[in-house]
Amino acid sequence: MADKSEQSAAASGLPTVRTISEVAGVSPSTVSRALKGDPRISEKTRAAVAAIAQQQGYTPNAMARGLVTRSSGVVGIVLGNLENPFYGELVERLHSRLVEIGKYPMLLHIGGETLDSEAIKPIRQYQMDGCIITAARLSSRAAETCANHRLPMVMINRVARIHSCTVSCDNYAGGMLAGELLLEAEHRRVAFIAGREDTSTSEDRESGLLCVLRKAQLTLAGRARGHYTYDGGFAAAQELLAADPRPDAIFAANDIMALGAIDAIREAGLGVPDDLSVIGFDDIRPTRWHNYRLTTIAQPVEAMITRSIELLSERMASPDLSGESISIKGEMKLRESVRLPAGFPANASPA
Repeated sequence: MADKSEQSAAASGLPTVRTISEVAGVSPSTVSRALKGDPRISEKTRAAVAAIAQQQGYTPNAMARGLVTRSSGVVGIVLGNLENPFYGELVERLHSRLVEIGKYPMLLHIGGETLDSEAIKPIRQYQMDGCIITAARLSSRAAETCANHRLPMVMINRVARIHSCTVSCDNYAGGMLAGELLLEAEHRRVAFIAGREDTSTSEDRESGLLCVLRKAQLTLAGRARGHYTYDGGFAAAQELLAADPRPDAIFAANDIMALGAIDAIREAGLGVPDDLSVIGFDDIRPTRWHNYRLTTIAQPVEAMITRSIELLSERMASPDLSGESISIKGEMKLRESVRLPAGFPANASPA
């Protein structure tokens, strides 16, 4: 099969291992080993082969190589609903990191929220070494299919109930950070904007907030669901503002809902943070824009990506390894959307 691939490339005028070998004056097998960095080939020969390959614009055929080595170097990045800008930023950085370590990232957009057995088919067809799942859930049948085919998978920013190899932010601790900040800023009527009903992420962030409020003998001043969207956050804030008395602070389960809430508050003729403080979760790029300057809990994206790649690499090398669930604490990014007492805070991270 690899020979056919070489023949096809030669017929189209593309450089091949054989054409490089002819220029270098060595055998095709020597070229192949040299391009892989095989120490059995002298450093001088490896350098010469690499220079010729670069000069000719040679690109190895990952699929053909995979048929021989059983390793294509291709890593899938599975995408679900991308309405939340956080996932676009996450995928951008994840893609770059995979390229840096010599992998071939392949983006798979499944469209919906759940990675099922049908969506698994392209992953198997492209002979991927493994997958990192973002912005999607893994169905029980898909998890079983992956296990049966010994296909390593890691979920990032997802707390899986089925698949146990996950890396996520410590959402409960993040919710506590938000609650502690608002209470120290002397807020006593704190409301919450939740995400969708089918995710534990929003629930964990709310639970962390509720823990802090209970310790202060307080309850939520209001709760509305924003479904993780800007429009949902806008509508949820309008609902909360209709309460009497209205909240003096809002914690949204993600940034995009918090931005919608800020715009709803301003449309109602109120100020942020003079009338209401707002805090989000994720630290997406628009939170740093001048017209928002949103205080938020930043997800440890670089640490999450590093750990996800490590977990996947370990399981690509040893598919029988048991799953792991990694939780990494986020960091407070203090900006101007929360009203704070003079001199506060001494320990918050500047943004």
